[in-house]
Amino acid sequence: MLLKKRITAFLLGAFCVAGFAPFHLFFIPILAIAGLIHLWSGKDAAWIGFCFGMGLFLSGVSWVYVSLHDFGGMPLPVAVLATALFCAFLSLYPALAGFLQARIETSPALKSVLLVPAFFSLGEWMRGWLFTGFPWLALGYSQTGASPLGGFAPILGVYGVSLLVMVCGGLIFLLSKPPCRKIASVFLVSIFAAGYALQQVNWTHPEGNPVTVSLLQGNIPQNRKWDDETLGDTMDIYMKLALSSRSRLIILPETAIPMFSDEVPKEYLEMLRNHGRQNGGDVLIGLPERMPNHEQTYYNSVFSFGSSPNGVYRKSHLVPFGEYLPVKPLFGWLLDLMHIPMSDFSSGAVDQKPLDAAGEKLAIDICYEDVFGEEVIRQLPQASLLVNVSDDAWFGDSIAPRQHLQIAEMRAMETGRMMLRATNTGVTAIIDEHGRLVSRLPEFREGSLDATVQGYSGTTPYVRWGNYAFVLLAGGMLLLAVWRRNK
Repeated sequence: MLLKKRITAFLLGAFCVAGFAPFHLFFIPILAIAGLIHLWSGKDAAWIGFCFGMGLFLSGVSWVYVSLHDFGGMPLPVAVLATALFCAFLSLYPALAGFLQARIETSPALKSVLLVPAFFSLGEWMRGWLFTGFPWLALGYSQTGASPLGGFAPILGVYGVSLLVMVCGGLIFLLSKPPCRKIASVFLVSIFAAGYALQQVNWTHPEGNPVTVSLLQGNIPQNRKWDDETLGDTMDIYMKLALSSRSRLIILPETAIPMFSDEVPKEYLEMLRNHGRQNGGDVLIGLPERMPNHEQTYYNSVFSFGSSPNGVYRKSHLVPFGEYLPVKPLFGWLLDLMHIPMSDFSSGAVDQKPLDAAGEKLAIDICYEDVFGEEVIRQLPQASLLVNVSDDAWFGDSIAPRQHLQIAEMRAMETGRMMLRATNTGVTAIIDEHGRLVSRLPEFREGSLDATVQGYSGTTPYVRWGNYAFVLLAGGMLLLAVWRRNK
């Protein structure tokens, strides 16, 4: 019987992935959570939570294997083991939630709509910052697009939306309990109605004139990007795409030119600068940056050239084992198994200001940084546009780039700002201030995404409060459940 429950939990976790990009069936995670709560009403709660997590993460983030093996050069057995261990570690969070909710004896109603949602979503929040954090596949991300629950994102952020996914799952579970059926239906309809109403609210307002933009996608194969033989072609592709644009703001992807900024020919950068000035704007380009007279200190950076004063943004939240090696004496042997160029970046300052470019103030983040909503809002409300430059070619033709795009949609929803994404192979896209996809380039094609975008000003509640509102709400739900239980 216990084995059957664990297998069912695993399948529910895998089923949950259909709620995320590229599938976008937002109601699936709600139904999966209802099933999980049903399983958690019995014994073996920690193992059931762990199995649910393994189903979710093995199905949803197993693309980690692609970067480790296909592009990182890690031997196949080691890459498989590393991916499995990584998913097992992530599964400890739902396992902990299952263990904790089982320790508190209370009514099915309180457990379903208070205890379980609070513990599970707080676990997701912890996963977003503990050990540098990995918030991928937080349930709230599944509610971008058509889901009314996305209306709560500008107030509570992605973890608050996760909390509501759990609450709705608990209410659906209670529909099977005749004494609770009527009140559960009322609350379920009320939550979705409130979410829909919040989607009609304009939390921010346009500021200044619209600006023309070009987002360049070079489509440089990842297995050739860092080869010296490919460098000339890479530089020619991006120069051709840039010079063909008449937009005021031209954005190239992360590490678009795979060489240190001080090694790039001065005439190359001068051509980009002059072209930006001719267009009355600026060019942004991703380049590794090496500190003068200190070759061991280098950053993953974005530079701006053109009409505005030259600026630079240095990536502050680095990817463990990909961009830096934590606890080198313990994990140094991994460098011998992987062949990742420049895998020991330094971190930029956490209090960097928005870049001035093309008459806008740009909140820049590089690749993985945009999965941390509370870090993105550091540059707000001053910034008028969000910009993410990325190289998701590390994940091949997997679902990871589409999931990353969905995460960017959530950042736009939380902040009330348009998001511009320039990537090497995709997904290069423009997202409006409500998190809706405006336009995108096909993946794995060279091209330029040209459009006119609008800067915004103003402050959403999430920009003002960050995750504090969610933590207080989840903590209050726990206290209420305990108080009602004691009463």
